[in-house]
Amino acid sequence: MDPVSNPDALPLGRHVDYPRHYDAGLLFPIARAQGRSAIGVDGDALPFIGVDRWHAYELSWLDRRGKPCMATATFEVPADSPCLVESKSLKLYLNSFNATAFDDADAVRERIAADLSRVAGAPVGVAFGLPPLTAPGEGDSLDAIEIDVDSHGPPDAALIRTEGDARVEETLCSSLLKSNCPVTGQPDWATVVIAYRGPRLDRGALLRYLVSFRDHAEFHEQCVERIFTDLSARARPDALSVEARYTRRGGLDINPWRATPGHARPTATRDTRQ
Repeated sequence: MDPVSNPDALPLGRHVDYPRHYDAGLLFPIARAQGRSAIGVDGDALPFIGVDRWHAYELSWLDRRGKPCMATATFEVPADSPCLVESKSLKLYLNSFNATAFDDADAVRERIAADLSRVAGAPVGVAFGLPPLTAPGEGDSLDAIEIDVDSHGPPDAALIRTEGDARVEETLCSSLLKSNCPVTGQPDWATVVIAYRGPRLDRGALLRYLVSFRDHAEFHEQCVERIFTDLSARARPDALSVEARYTRRGGLDINPWRATPGHARPTATRDTRQ
């Protein structure tokens, strides 16, 4: 399947008939290169590792006797896959399982893994169940810092500053990250967790930078990659990890994570807002 380059072809923002039968053709790939070119990232030489972890709360199918089965699921799309999967198309695709019979749960899982892997262009992990809930964010919260905000967009990397010559290792978080869907304009809310080692970040300046996404229109995965590349360029940390846990929409939430190569992957959890 060719990646979608024309936004008018997406199911987002327009009426789409409810699928009555399983249909893998509902899935829409979006080339990651489209968003990465805007932040100067060459898809052949990524400056980060990472994964997009999806949580699916509304998954159902029929057994061979017609009885409905229900499950939750976690999907993991590698950041180096050529494409991301457009969210409404994934929702419609999962709905297409509702009236379709399968031999067992493993057959459903294997079908989803095969379809998502084909569309993303790389192996996608699929497991039933969800990570445990945790309190919002980890480390030190930035949200109580008193700041003056004179811009809610576009994101301004020039706001990022470091303090003095001190080098630290710390984790910072904020639940004030908001961006907008680039197709529908609907708000996307997230808690962002930034773990780094290097020059100390000016926390107030960092919060102002995160707030500057508020009126920005970009997909979840692209926002996280923008934050990663902006912090890398402005603060030059020795190690950096950026994870955003977006709130649920349409029975799905998306949790992109990007980090410097070799960085330990954060433990998979869900925020209470999810």
